[in-house]
Amino acid sequence: MQLSTRNQLKGTIADVDLGSVMATVKVRLDGGDQVVTSSITKDAAIDLGLKAGQPATVFIKATEVTIGVD
Repeated sequence: MQLSTRNQLKGTIADVDLGSVMATVKVRLDGGDQVVTSSITKDAAIDLGLKAGQPATVFIKATEVTIGVD
C-alpha cells in the first residue's frame, strides 16, 4: 500500500479503550517513550482488530504543524 501521507510513525499499540461509539487508541512510538493518542470509531477499531502489543503505524495528515522550543 502506498499513501500520500508523509508523516508516518511506527510503534506498538499500548492501549485500546472501546467506548460506546468511539475508541481511544494509544500507540507507543518506536525508539522512545512518546505515545500518540488517536480517537477513531469503535467500529473501525473492531474491524482492524486493534489490540495492545500489536505493531501499528500512525499516519498524520495536517494542514498545520506547530513546533516549540525552550
